[in-house]
Amino acid sequence: MNTIEQLKWRYATKKFNPTKKLSKAKINILIEAFNLTATSYGLQTLKLVVVEDKKLREPLVAPAYNQKQVLNASHLLVICIQDNIQSTDVIDYYNNIKHIRNTPETILKPYREDLVNMMQDMSVTERQQWSTNQAYIALGNLMTVCAIEGIDSCPMEGFIASEYDKLLKLNEKGLKSVLLLPVGYRADDDMFSTFKKVRKPIDEAVIIL
Repeated sequence: MNTIEQLKWRYATKKFNPTKKLSKAKINILIEAFNLTATSYGLQTLKLVVVEDKKLREPLVAPAYNQKQVLNASHLLVICIQDNIQSTDVIDYYNNIKHIRNTPETILKPYREDLVNMMQDMSVTERQQWSTNQAYIALGNLMTVCAIEGIDSCPMEGFIASEYDKLLKLNEKGLKSVLLLPVGYRADDDMFSTFKKVRKPIDEAVIIL
């Protein structure tokens, strides 16, 4: 499979075929890809919520400014951040490193303490913005994996996050929704699928030194 050709194939799908479903295997690829996304310090202050049930998705259309992709896609992926990063999150992360890599405590301790101090020096708003930056990395990674796997997707910032948090009970889990990614298969009559991509020439977009 040609990666560049697949990236040319992808577009922000405006109309999904509501009768075509992604297989469990395809969804698992996206879940794995999300979990493998690079994040700052590897801390993973993100969560992915996969919404398949259309009854759950029906009330999500209005707070997405009536964008029908939310309902008609095979699945709706909601990328969330933790509403507040605690010292215990950092400690748990380093415990996981110790368990998986058998890294000595003498090596881990200074890194753990530095990261705990860094998080404590940030306000809640700053920690949320820091996590949101990681969410965009995850979104880009998922979109690329979708293209390679022949899955259509539509990245969305345009939604009322507070309504999503309430409807999906994310606030009860200490989460805040920041990005949406409906995924599935394009409708045959989505005219946007035939539009030529509009991009700057490479020599205007890239500087090689």
